[in-house]
Amino acid sequence: MVDVSDLTLVSPVRESRSVSFENPTGQRGAGGIAAGGRKGAPSRDVQPGERVVLADLRGPGTVRHLWLTFPPGPPTRTRALYLEVYYDDLTEPSISVPCADFFGAPHGRPVSFATALTSIQEARGFNSYIPMAFGDRIRVELVNGSLKPSTVYFQLDYTLDDEAASGRLHASFRRQNPTTPREDFVITEGLRGPGRFLGCVVGVRPLDPGTWYGEGEVKMYLDDDGESPSICGTGLEDYVGTAWGMGPHSAPYGGAPLEVRQPGTGLGTLPDFVGFYRWHVLDPIVFAERLRVTIQQIGADHFFEGEEERLDLAVREGRVAGNGIQRRQGSPVIASGLFERVDDYCATAFTVCSSPQPVPRVDVEMAIADLGRRPYEEADELEFLFA
Repeated sequence: MVDVSDLTLVSPVRESRSVSFENPTGQRGAGGIAAGGRKGAPSRDVQPGERVVLADLRGPGTVRHLWLTFPPGPPTRTRALYLEVYYDDLTEPSISVPCADFFGAPHGRPVSFATALTSIQEARGFNSYIPMAFGDRIRVELVNGSLKPSTVYFQLDYTLDDEAASGRLHASFRRQNPTTPREDFVITEGLRGPGRFLGCVVGVRPLDPGTWYGEGEVKMYLDDDGESPSICGTGLEDYVGTAWGMGPHSAPYGGAPLEVRQPGTGLGTLPDFVGFYRWHVLDPIVFAERLRVTIQQIGADHFFEGEEERLDLAVREGRVAGNGIQRRQGSPVIASGLFERVDDYCATAFTVCSSPQPVPRVDVEMAIADLGRRPYEEADELEFLFA
């Protein structure tokens, strides 16, 4: 397969194609025909419960770019739109993910950011540059799981190749609301190798009290790993690439662009929603047979004078983690330490495998639960046009 990152490349054996509602087949010379070529079919209204085929293509080829947009709306409405991708003639999808999560924004709350692989421009233009290689066939579908119609625009850019690339992109969505005490949340598992873990988009809705939710380690169990993983990080914000807490930011391979919190609060006060991503591009995670990626629900807490009873309760409940509680003298903070937590976690995992395999399908009811807009959250300025 030719390296398209070489911008001096001129390849006579590859054809560039594009699919949209204007040219649903991606055929040469078939774009912009509707309404005499005067923008007659740029979008489509997708009705509640409707499934629309965005592209049904014969290969071999590679999807290089997917741009998608739909009207801004409440988080539950945004989260209910989801993508499914089928390879060859499989009847079960290898990608089944809420649209916004696929591009990097969990909890149905798009924000503006850019990464090496995805971007959401002005919180409204969804872009993915993650390659999706296919052999005989690829079918991309969008499903409106909400109760209202949604106007959808898209453009899918792809190349027809002289031979099929070796791997197929898989993307799966998981949510545990709430998590189980002392059981690590599973970001991904179950796909057969050989393969490569490309990264993940994770959302957290903190539920337990405390001053910091993100001390849990990300663990990657490769192939024959038993109880202990081959790769183990040092904490949530460390996995993202930042340190000493985690505020809203983005970078090419890791970041946390989504943070929803009560105005006037800051470090030491838990946010209502957080979303982060991590791409393993230059630091590949490869496996031969099996992969399991998890994250612990462990956080930090600080206890001030007068909170002795709350500290005693945490101890009695067996929530102390790590090396125990550090007690202090002569300070307003009488004790601090790591504690087991129960929170609401979701994750979209991106894995390239040598053969296409099914992933769990999106459960819309589960995906949109408890995502209601907070009283202090402002609606997008364009939302009133699509109410």
